Amino acid sequence: MGKKEVSKKKSATEEGFSLLTDFDIHLFRSGKHFKLYEKLGAHLAEHKGKEGTYFAVWAPNARAVSVIGNFNHWNNNVHKLNPRWDESGIWEGFFTDVQKGEAYKYAIHSNTGEYLEKADPFAFYAEIAPKTASIVWDAEHAWKDASWLEDRKKLTGKTRPYSVYEVHIGSWRRKLEDGNRSLSYGELANELVGYVKDMGFTHVEFLPIMEHPFFGSWGYQLTGYFAPTSRFGSPEDFMHLVDAFHAAGIGVILDWVPSHFPGDAHGLFKFDGTHLYEHADPRKGFHPDWSSYIYNYGRPEVRAFLISNAMFWLERFHIDGLRVDAVASMLYLDYSRKAGEWIPNEYGGNENIESISFLKEFNETVYGTFPDVVTIAEESTAWSGVSRPTYLGGLGFGQKWMMGWMHDTLRYFKTDPVHRKYHQNDITFSIMYAFTENFMLPLSHDEVVHGKGSLIGRMPGDEWKKFANLRLLYGYMFTHPGTKLLFMGGEFGQTAEWNHDRSLDWHLTGYDYHKGVMRLMQDVNKLYASEQALYQYPFDNRGFEWLDYGDRENSVIIFMRKGEKPEDALVVVCNFTPEPRPLYRVGVPARGTWKEIFNSDDLKYSGSGLLNQSLMSTSPVKYHGRDYSVTINLPPLAVSVLKLHEEVKEFEIGS
Repeated sequence: MGKKEVSKKKSATEEGFSLLTDFDIHLFRSGKHFKLYEKLGAHLAEHKGKEGTYFAVWAPNARAVSVIGNFNHWNNNVHKLNPRWDESGIWEGFFTDVQKGEAYKYAIHSNTGEYLEKADPFAFYAEIAPKTASIVWDAEHAWKDASWLEDRKKLTGKTRPYSVYEVHIGSWRRKLEDGNRSLSYGELANELVGYVKDMGFTHVEFLPIMEHPFFGSWGYQLTGYFAPTSRFGSPEDFMHLVDAFHAAGIGVILDWVPSHFPGDAHGLFKFDGTHLYEHADPRKGFHPDWSSYIYNYGRPEVRAFLISNAMFWLERFHIDGLRVDAVASMLYLDYSRKAGEWIPNEYGGNENIESISFLKEFNETVYGTFPDVVTIAEESTAWSGVSRPTYLGGLGFGQKWMMGWMHDTLRYFKTDPVHRKYHQNDITFSIMYAFTENFMLPLSHDEVVHGKGSLIGRMPGDEWKKFANLRLLYGYMFTHPGTKLLFMGGEFGQTAEWNHDRSLDWHLTGYDYHKGVMRLMQDVNKLYASEQALYQYPFDNRGFEWLDYGDRENSVIIFMRKGEKPEDALVVVCNFTPEPRPLYRVGVPARGTWKEIFNSDDLKYSGSGLLNQSLMSTSPVKYHGRDYSVTINLPPLAVSVLKLHEEVKEFEIGS
C-alpha cells in the first residue's frame, strides 16, 4: 500500500483537500460505508509533491480537535484539524511534518467543556502497552498466499474437515530464558505453524489480537480495532504469520468483539465528550458482567465502523473467518440484567432489534464480499436460526458454537462411570437438535479458566482412567456431527488451569500419558480428515444414524456416520465405563468383512491395548435393526471405529 494522492474536495481544511468525497460522507452517515479504514484515521499521503499524513476523525460534539505527538511536543495548539462543511462531524487535516512511525493522539475539546486525549479508533498500529498512543503506519507486505486464496474460492460451499486449534498468542509458549516473554509473531511463524500442521488441525483461531490495554482481558477489552497488538511485533509481522499459516495449508480465524468495549480514558468511551459510540442510558449501554460499554447499534456511523472493522481484517490481513464473541449478550436487552435494569423494545419484548439488524447486515456484507470465509457465532441460547441465511429469517452466520453439547458432555464425563448409566441422556441428547444449526463443537478457553480446572482435571478416577476418559472424549467429539474446536493444551492433557501469564506446561509432553493423548489427537485429526463420512454432512441428518442409544446398563452408545457413498459409512462404538466387554454384538449396515480403523485404547496412546486386530466377518444375526452383525471386544473407556473392509451384499443404510 503506497501513499495516497489526496483528492481535491471542498473542505474546511486550510489547503482545501481531503481523502473524503461527498459519496463517502453519504455512505458514512447512512451506515453503508464498509471501507472506512481507507478514509478515516491517519493515512500517509502526497499532495503537490509534498509527503505527509492526512488525519480524519469523527467527533461531532467537539468544538476543537487537534493532533498531538512528539512532533509538536504534545501541544494541542499546533496541528489543528478543521471540521468539514457537510455537518458529518468529521474533522480533518494534512500535515507534511508528520511521517510514518510518529506516535499521536487526538486532543479533543468537547462541547461539554471536557478536554480529552484519545487514541485513533482507526489506527493501524499502536504503542506497546502500557503506552496508549497510536502510531502513523501503512503496512506493506508482499503476500505469497495467492494459491491458498484461489483454493479457498474453489472450496466455497463445499464441506471439508474443519478442526480448529484455539490459541492465546501471549501464553502458548514463552521464552523462560528471556524473562518469561511471549513469542513474537515471527517466532510463532517458526514454531506454532509447524506445530499446528503436525497435529493435523485445519485451522487456527486466535483470541483477539486487536490492540488492548489490559493483557489480562485476553484481548476481549480492546481499544485498537484496526491494529494487531504491538506486544508481539508490527502489523507486517502479523501479516507474515498469516502468510506462513496459509503456506502450510492452515486457515486463520480471529475472535472479533463487536459486543462491548472498555471505558479506558484513551478509548471509545465518551469519545468526543458524549456517548458517541455507546448508548447513553446505562440500561442499554453498560454491560454488568464485564463493566464495559455496549455499542449503539442503531447509530448508522457506529454500524459502519464495526462492519468496516470486520471487512478490514478479511481484506487487508487475508483472514479466513471471524468468530463473533458474546452474541447472546447482543441479542437480548435483558441479558444478565434483573427486572427494572433493562428497557423493552418498541414491541415490549426483550429482543435487541437494533443489534439483530446489525448482525444480519454484518453477515450479509461479509458473505456478499467474501463468500469463501466463515463467520462463527458464540451464542449460548436457543435463539432460532443463528446459522441460517437472513433471507430465511436467520442471523446469517456460517456456524454456531454448540454450547449445549459442551455443557452436557463435560457434565457427563465428570460423572463417575459407575453412575453414568443414570445420565445416558446427557451424552445422547445433543443429537436431538444437532442439525437445527450449523454447529461447531467447542472445548474452548472458557472451559479451563475461573476455577474450572483443566479438561484432564475433570476426568474421574485414577491417572490411567483420567487419561482414558480424555482420549474417549476426543474420540467421541471427532466422530460426533459438527466441526471441532479445541483450546491449546488440551491436545496433550495440560493438567493445570490455563494462566495467561505463563506458558503451557510443555514439559508434560515428555511423559507417556501426555504423549499418548498428543498422538491420539494427531491420529483423530487424520481420521477426521481422511474419512468423508465424518465431514461430508456435518450439519445434516443424512450424515448420522443411531444404531443403539439405549444400552444404559453398560453405558454404551453406537451410531453410524455416513457420507454420500454407502461404502464410506463408519460404525462408532463408545464404551463409557472402565469395564471391557468381550464379544459385544453390534449391528452393521452391510454384509461382509469389517475392520477396526481406530481405537482410543491403543497402546501407542497409553491405553490398555484391547484392540480388534482381526478382520470381523458378519453373521446373519439380526441386531440393532440390521440383518447382519459382528462381535467385537469393547475396550474400556474407549471409542472404536469400524469400517467395511470388503463388501459382499447391498447396503442397508437408511436415507
